[in-house]
Amino acid sequence: MFKLRTYYPPDFSADRFRNCPDAVLKEAPADGVAPFDYHSMSIFPEYFKCGGEWLLACESRMDCCAVYRDRAVHVVEFRNLKKGDLVFTGRTEDGSEGIYVYPDGFRETRANADVFAFRGNRTRETAFSKDYDEIYDLLRHEKDHGKIVWVMGPAFAFDKDARTAMEKMIRAGYVHAILAGNALATHDLEAAWLGTALGQDIYTTVSYPNGHYNHLDLINRVRYYGSVRRFIEAEHIDNGIIYSCEKCGVPYVLGGSIRDDGPLPPVFANVYEAQDAMRNEIRSATTVIGMATMLHSIATGNMTPSYRVLPDGTVRQVYFYYVDVAEFTVNKLADRGSLSARGIVTNVQDFIVNLANGLNL
Repeated sequence: MFKLRTYYPPDFSADRFRNCPDAVLKEAPADGVAPFDYHSMSIFPEYFKCGGEWLLACESRMDCCAVYRDRAVHVVEFRNLKKGDLVFTGRTEDGSEGIYVYPDGFRETRANADVFAFRGNRTRETAFSKDYDEIYDLLRHEKDHGKIVWVMGPAFAFDKDARTAMEKMIRAGYVHAILAGNALATHDLEAAWLGTALGQDIYTTVSYPNGHYNHLDLINRVRYYGSVRRFIEAEHIDNGIIYSCEKCGVPYVLGGSIRDDGPLPPVFANVYEAQDAMRNEIRSATTVIGMATMLHSIATGNMTPSYRVLPDGTVRQVYFYYVDVAEFTVNKLADRGSLSARGIVTNVQDFIVNLANGLNL
């Protein structure tokens, strides 16, 4: 039975904290500009001393500013600062300037290891059986007690079994939001409409004559109808990832790229609008699983703290997994510093099929 780790807050009654000064606040000199000695946020719980009281930033994001407003700490992107915002300043993290970064609240255990040992990193040779078992238990818990956000690359849409497995995950309630790009939705809808992805049969991998037109025809047809939902209805689409999201009311955010064709109507062409939409889903996420999309997953990782403050004030851990066949991309995301970020080196199509089977879907 899965059980969340208990969060142990700092003991602010200790002398080292009682004798700390209040954090220094300075006004933002202009819209989108922080004071030059601003404090930059991390992924960990951070506390700020104001009026003798230590306040936790309840909603955080790395590489952002902390703003004091309404007797609370708000974490704000630089571009969203307003002139006159009271910004926390100081570059120390030990409380000596009224700012305390707290990385060990969940008491993560670290395996004992010799100074010299083999296979310290996560590679294609790593045994991932335990990770699968942990993910099964985690997803069963999060289905009813958390929010599971999937960050998906287009590789899923190129495989019939992977698409079917993801459909099952969505229908069974293991998907609460999807973050992706134009390509995932385009090729998934192409598969639902024509049975191909980039003109190649999603089961046999045989290329259709003039198949290179298929994804463009799909985009054009969706744009003709004006929306994905209207396309699904008019063309009697009855399968796929995007179809399942529409049917089950699961939100999906499609962030555009400079290389996009079309794009599809729901794609955010403005990168900052896409970032805002992604962050709106991440604000309440408790588990994030990124699969075969390095840029979208790293972007999501930058928005995802290692903790979440629940409505009742409970602080809980946020779990982050990244799955990719390339070791470099897996370890690049894991290197963001989160104790809960874990990489799995495998083909994402096999991963999602194994996951669905392990959950008995």
